[in-house]
Amino acid sequence: MRLHLLALNPTDSVTDGFLPAAARLGLDVTLLTDRPEAHRRAYEEAGGGAAGPLPALDVVGCDVRDFREVIGRISRCGPRARPDAVFTNSDHLQTQAALAAGYFGLPGKDWKAALRTKNKAELRRALAGAGADTVRSVELGPGEDVDAFTARARTDPPGGLPFPCVVKPREGVASEDVVLAADGDELAARCREIRARRPGAALVAEEYLDGPLHTLETLGDGHVLHTLGAFRTHLSPPPHFVEERLELLPAPPRPHSDRVLDQLRALGVGFGACHTEYVAQGDRARLVEVNYRAIGDQCDLLLADVLDIPLFAHILRTHLGERLPADLGARADGRARVEYVCAGRGGTLEKAPPASDSERDGVRLVYRPLRRTGEAHPLYRTNRDYLGVLRATGTDQGRIDRAVEEFLAARRWEIVS
Repeated sequence: MRLHLLALNPTDSVTDGFLPAAARLGLDVTLLTDRPEAHRRAYEEAGGGAAGPLPALDVVGCDVRDFREVIGRISRCGPRARPDAVFTNSDHLQTQAALAAGYFGLPGKDWKAALRTKNKAELRRALAGAGADTVRSVELGPGEDVDAFTARARTDPPGGLPFPCVVKPREGVASEDVVLAADGDELAARCREIRARRPGAALVAEEYLDGPLHTLETLGDGHVLHTLGAFRTHLSPPPHFVEERLELLPAPPRPHSDRVLDQLRALGVGFGACHTEYVAQGDRARLVEVNYRAIGDQCDLLLADVLDIPLFAHILRTHLGERLPADLGARADGRARVEYVCAGRGGTLEKAPPASDSERDGVRLVYRPLRRTGEAHPLYRTNRDYLGVLRATGTDQGRIDRAVEEFLAARRWEIVS
């Protein structure tokens, strides 16, 4: 059987998660990407690594952002490479993969739900239209004047956009250009700054949802929707929103998880993996964004470990048309924490610890560098500032927290101008 996998840049989720899972399922893989050389290098570096054997892999260059090119390129692969599944874990390619899967008569996500969750303005309109939740927001179209937009924000939605508000790219990811604006003048300034970096970009300004930030991780096959777990997310101080630490909660908090599931159903989400971020306000769950794919930045690798289930294989099986078991057999006693080491300023990374794996007092620590020494970078104020990620798993949260603090205190990351 053959899996056609769509990707942009190489990610740990694909290289260390989905490709080894495809090998265990006996799948051949055609990887369609606009960055074939980067994927070939990542594949070579990962070969024989700790993630396990990798599958037979054909890397094919393709403009994967265009669903027409994706369908045409898959067709040109010929009958010997006929797809049994079309899949992606990229935020940017969910609609394209869904359309391609539908074209070839294969299981996949509803392309309308994929588009609805990716487009943050459509997300707000869909939830409000379904009576699920209303977050006041205003959309800045690609060709719209910023001054006209900020003037409209004072009256539309009814009562005006409350300040402070959050402005973000309409199809953005990973806190890229997500920033808090205190008033109308600052909103206009932030929009111009983002437009300077992203000419013509569509933006969304919406009310700031204050409160504890959580995630809900789900997996469905179109018939049953499993709740895998929930994280508590700790962010950098405003006006930026960089994830610095995530802690796996003992169980998804109620009634918030039920409220999130209701909103996901209203959006048409229920096939494959989904990573949803929400703010808890009293009994309400206010969605921040819905990422119709598995959680990233190595949290998916951690989740598979702590639940002790073949998570990546389960996700691929849904796209092969298989039903999920009624009980995934996940462990319920696992605890976990993910800590990101963030650059505090721009410059060259001169000193940093190497990758390591260790286990002590029932806590397993996995550290992976995310930036090589000698690399120079500006300060992005996004997850591109991550220097490394530490994954800690066990059954005692206190021991996990102590092990993480001791690990970080014993190591140094030095950046020089």
